[in-house]
Amino acid sequence: MMKQTGFFDVEERLARLSGLGDQLEAFSRTVDFEVFRPELEKALAYSDGSKGGRPPFDPVLMFKILVIQTLNNLSDERTEYLINDRLSFMRFLGLGLSDRVPDAKTVWLFRERLTQAGAIERLFDRFDTTLRNAGYLPMSGQILDATLVAAPKQRNTNAEKADLRAGRIPEDWQDKPAKLAHKDRHARWTLKFTKAKRQDDGTMPSSDLAIPFFGYKSHVSIDRKFRFIRKWKTTDAAANDGARLREGLLDKSNTASSVWADTAYRSKANEDFMEKEGFVSKVHRKKPHLKPMPRHIQKSNAGK
Repeated sequence: MMKQTGFFDVEERLARLSGLGDQLEAFSRTVDFEVFRPELEKALAYSDGSKGGRPPFDPVLMFKILVIQTLNNLSDERTEYLINDRLSFMRFLGLGLSDRVPDAKTVWLFRERLTQAGAIERLFDRFDTTLRNAGYLPMSGQILDATLVAAPKQRNTNAEKADLRAGRIPEDWQDKPAKLAHKDRHARWTLKFTKAKRQDDGTMPSSDLAIPFFGYKSHVSIDRKFRFIRKWKTTDAAANDGARLREGLLDKSNTASSVWADTAYRSKANEDFMEKEGFVSKVHRKKPHLKPMPRHIQKSNAGK
């Protein structure tokens, strides 16, 4: 029979996490998240009924969830699961074991409203300033990364989809503020590639899997030493990762010039841009594509 977890068991486990070096606990000591409340409330525009009314969770709590999500490259669904699962996440958010946790849809809606208000970059710029003032200066270079964040299924008609692609609000939505608040007008479709897995018979598929994906991309620059978020940008899922490098994603105040990123960021335009701006590219090169050996050569080499 499983032993029931008690208060002192939780406290003991949290003390162990502190001893092991809980980064989120360091955030709690360093950043007074209450300073973000006025800007969050202004961006969310609670008094404007067309924005969907007051959210069910405290906005500072929700902003801290975005911090967790960005630091760990988590989808909304994975964020919801891990907040329920990890004591370190609960402590950072000030939630107890019996408290209700925001679900994935609530996280998405909160981020959507901040994005529409153009507030995300301002909030994270202020977050970065707070870290600098506490002595966490960006150093040792930076790491660029992009994470796909799924948007809830929309179930729009073909006519509504056509309006959205053209940048219009469907006529049927315009006089329904509650419906408009829960409809995503900015997410887009892309393909998410997943490495092919070996089949039951031992064979490998000839190509990786391409899975349709609807949502956004979260682009971040992370300080390589402290692993703190220094720059943040949100786009629709179809936006090219590499182009964001030239759109203010690089942190020029980092004391080291090296930039690490995966192959999605490697292009001549980016290499030229980094050289011009004084950065040293550590962007991964793609592995050379090896064409299959012609069958007649395979046969001739078989006996060697």
